[in-house]
Amino acid sequence: QVQLVESGGGLVQAGGSLRLSCAASGRTFSSYAMGWFRQAPGKEREFVAAISWNGGITYYTDSVKGRFTISRDNAENTVYLQMNSLKPEDTALYYCAAVIHIDSRWSPEYWGQGTQVTVSS
Repeated sequence: QVQLVESGGGLVQAGGSLRLSCAASGRTFSSYAMGWFRQAPGKEREFVAAISWNGGITYYTDSVKGRFTISRDNAENTVYLQMNSLKPEDTALYYCAAVIHIDSRWSPEYWGQGTQVTVSS
């Protein structure tokens, strides 16, 4: 069992930066790959980024490559999403998840409650 709590969301102007954090509890955190997903109003939830259990491999959706960076600290049971050069289309509720990679997709096993990111133009 993994419990996840996100923080760090907020309102920022286009071009600005935010750093999201996801604090995990549970003894199996370091055995999971971790991911960030987002859901904008009226849209389906979409994959944003993922990181392997040891932080050695990262994955990004095309729209955030070069702007977002996912990282993790297994000693602190925390995963981060550094978001730079934010755009209004990045506005969404951002979720942290413990994920597995199956059928070429990142499939969440556990979700956090989400943190809102709003980017003004």
